[in-house]
Amino acid sequence: MGAERSSGQGTEPVAHPPRHSGARRRPAPKREGPPAWSEPVESLLARLGSTSQGLTPQEAEARLESLGPNALESRRRRPLPLELLLRLGNPLVLVLLVACGISAFVHDLTSSAIIAVIVLISVTLDFVQEHRASNAAERLRGAVALRARVLRDGVEQMRPATELVPGDVVLLATGSRVPADARLIESHALSVNESLLTGEPYPVEKAPGLASADAPLAEVGNTVFAGTSVLGGTARALVFATGRDTEVGGIARGLDAPVASTAFERDTRRFSVMLMRLTVLMVLFVLLVNLTLERPLLESFLFAMALAVGLTPELLPMVVSVTLARGALRLADQDVIVKRLSAVHDLGCMDVLCTDKTGTLTEANIRLERTEDATAQHSEHTLAWAFLNSHFATGLRSPMDEAILARRVECTQGWRKQDELPFDFERRRVSVLLEKDGRRVLVVKGAPEALLSRCESLEAADGTAQALDADARECLQARADALSEQGFRVLGLAWRDVPSQRGRLSLEDETDLVFAGFASFLDPPKQSARPALAALGEAGIEVKVVTGDNARVAVHVCQELGLEVRGVLTGAEVALLDDPGLRARAEDTTVFARVSPSQKSRILRALRQRGHVVGYLGDGINDAPSLHEADVGISVSGAVDVAREAAALLLLRPELGVLHDGVLEGRRTFGNVMKYIRMGTSSNFGNMLSMALASLVLPFLPMLPIQILLNNMLYDVSELAIPLDTVDAEQLARPPRWDMRFVRLYMAVFGTLSSLFDAATFTVLLHGFHADAPLFQTGWFMESLTTQVLVIFIIRTRGGAARSPPARLLVLSSLGAVAVACVLPFTPLGNYLGFVPPPPAILASLGALVALYLGCAVVLNRWFFRRFDTA
Repeated sequence: MGAERSSGQGTEPVAHPPRHSGARRRPAPKREGPPAWSEPVESLLARLGSTSQGLTPQEAEARLESLGPNALESRRRRPLPLELLLRLGNPLVLVLLVACGISAFVHDLTSSAIIAVIVLISVTLDFVQEHRASNAAERLRGAVALRARVLRDGVEQMRPATELVPGDVVLLATGSRVPADARLIESHALSVNESLLTGEPYPVEKAPGLASADAPLAEVGNTVFAGTSVLGGTARALVFATGRDTEVGGIARGLDAPVASTAFERDTRRFSVMLMRLTVLMVLFVLLVNLTLERPLLESFLFAMALAVGLTPELLPMVVSVTLARGALRLADQDVIVKRLSAVHDLGCMDVLCTDKTGTLTEANIRLERTEDATAQHSEHTLAWAFLNSHFATGLRSPMDEAILARRVECTQGWRKQDELPFDFERRRVSVLLEKDGRRVLVVKGAPEALLSRCESLEAADGTAQALDADARECLQARADALSEQGFRVLGLAWRDVPSQRGRLSLEDETDLVFAGFASFLDPPKQSARPALAALGEAGIEVKVVTGDNARVAVHVCQELGLEVRGVLTGAEVALLDDPGLRARAEDTTVFARVSPSQKSRILRALRQRGHVVGYLGDGINDAPSLHEADVGISVSGAVDVAREAAALLLLRPELGVLHDGVLEGRRTFGNVMKYIRMGTSSNFGNMLSMALASLVLPFLPMLPIQILLNNMLYDVSELAIPLDTVDAEQLARPPRWDMRFVRLYMAVFGTLSSLFDAATFTVLLHGFHADAPLFQTGWFMESLTTQVLVIFIIRTRGGAARSPPARLLVLSSLGAVAVACVLPFTPLGNYLGFVPPPPAILASLGALVALYLGCAVVLNRWFFRRFDTA
């Protein structure tokens, strides 16, 4: 975990900062200077106006009133109705609301009602999903909801942890949860589980002293942090940060803070703004031309408004929602639960996946991987010594003890425990005195460097003891270092015979030991992760490991899983980089080690600013800010509540292979959304452009407003089945992008093609058949709807229908809409709408134009994707 100090996080308040409780509470002023762990404890006591015996009750009460409670208060939220109304400010929603109003103004109440319902459903779904996700910070409030042993004027008291203030002195013991960030004044064999902040399961040794100002938090040994738990030992500690000023409070602030828009939100906003600009320009152009030609004002206005509605892809929210919902259902079948629908799209567009190591790439279960003798050969005898030590040792067992005992070695029969020297962090070893058949043996287990210095001989393969000279000692230490380089946690084993007349053990007995060998532990890589990482790489997704563990362990895990490590960056190095520097380094870095939660968020932000769509996979409280910051936060069903709430996707099986399946489903979803975008923009733009230009030269409107709206409605109905369509295999091979340049070019090219054939239709109708206004409007209505509907079968794929056949429902809906358009002029309803039955010659001519248009569209579509495809 790194040392970077984000704004307000981990700063130490002065004795009386001008801050108030309740709704008027303000952030504590920043203190310039080094963090509390790098300051002499006497200086820290003086600055906080306290002593080693704690505050007086009166002073504590005054500070509590001034500073507020030691609680992770949430920011004040806007009222729910206001939150809902603010969602109406989305550019696409505004376009649709304008279209809804125009439809109502021209008495097309059906279209108006449809658009209103679509907007309401879309906005409500987004609101409900995001409101549920915003509860993540609330889940974190309980992290410090406990009672604490505190000294007030030297008298021990039990007080609610919410009443702690900076300057309080708290007492900690085995099983305690740390109630606030506190500096150790004194301690004895203190061991703390900091997985809340680091995600790593190994116990952390803590003792008074000084730590470097830029030390990663995982290496700050003189400070305990709120929410972590005491595994063993006792301590007296000075509180220097409470509530939202603690490290875990910084995580809560990160969850409360708004984050940059996700990829889906950014892309839809850009598309909506482009559409708004085009619509306004088209309407103003048509109005200006018609007014210049002195045509009736009301008729010109209605025509211009109908064009505006025609340009609006009012079904886009529905198509997007249905497509995303269908993707979510398919993901559910693959054990992926979608909490925010837009995350399906973001998952498909993801090109960088940042993942924690523990529990995702590894089993999160420390195992004893190897026991070896002094010659580095596998040794069951060394395993037996380790098992005896762990079996008979009392006190709280470490994860390494549990891993040893999981081997269930049959070696304890006949042995009886006589005495014990428990583990402490000065000796860094534990000794047990055992007796069997009159033989008394001291079995010692501990850190290799602490053990080798107490050994005078080593155990040979035949069980005898041989002298341990300086060269052999150096070789054994080198072997321990080499195992550490390979990512192992290493313990040494030693023993010595003890005379039977000896009674109680003393520290002097831990000398003249016989070195037996090493026990190496590893949180093993998941076997399923290797093929999943390979599949993600083939899918164009770069995987980066962001962990609180040390760099050597993380690199070793990557190598075991076949993940190429292009660069390594530690939390201390991240802290020294400004934002531009981090953006430059993050691009070519695979492993980020010893990073804090706030640094994880900085890394994700830097990658997003480089234009990447970033996913983050994590399951701990320390991962919650990163899950909140990423374009798509991914957690697992077994994660802590805060991580599950902050995530947009939940994996029911914690396997990367499941995630790869989800990526492919997200890309299918994106492909179908883009089909509607390409078709809607190009067809609508072409037809509306034709209408605008035709209004310049025709003595009548090229199509009545009600006919325009009917054309638009039939077209939309024909495309309702797009979410069910299949997607080309090549579209699943790499992360897609919303490329607005590509959309504009596609709209311009295919819109122009459509307008050219509209001009040919105008020519045939006016000069070939001398059609009057009703016949012209009928002929063009039939031709325009037929071409813009049938072209979906061309632009839906980059190859051909043989390679990627359309969904049956899409075929039925499209052909049904065309059939309605062709039959309607021959019905009484057609007469009411201003249509007349066209003669067979016109029908044949229109059929030929449609066939020629579709042939040209096939050629143009293939050329366009070869020339411009970046999606």
